[in-house]
Amino acid sequence: MYAGIPDINWLGIYVLRPPDLVLGPYQGQPACVRMPLGRGVCGTAAEEQETLRVDNVHEFAGHIVCDPLSVSEIVVPLVLHGRLVGVLDIDSPVAARFGETDQRGVESLCNTFLRHLEKDARGAADFI
Repeated sequence: MYAGIPDINWLGIYVLRPPDLVLGPYQGQPACVRMPLGRGVCGTAAEEQETLRVDNVHEFAGHIVCDPLSVSEIVVPLVLHGRLVGVLDIDSPVAARFGETDQRGVESLCNTFLRHLEKDARGAADFI
């Protein structure tokens, strides 16, 4: 997926391990390992359980800088059986990189991933 999306510099999953989101699989430069709930783009999307698209992360209150080259970001909460289990985070060095079409596509991908986890009880148990 990472290589198939133009103009991104990071893509990964943060898994909920209360009280933080903890870095899971990712592609890109080394990243922040822990993100507190309610802080930064990832923590805010997780806490609100709503997708966040940020055109310029440097203008986002409480932004946590992991890669100073990242400018825009989309974060999709991963909710399994009504419970937050993590977030998918995609960063870009291009301002306003992610639009509504991108959001619908990434949310659809996340929903497909979660449906597959639901079907595979072992996979879901390993994830959560």
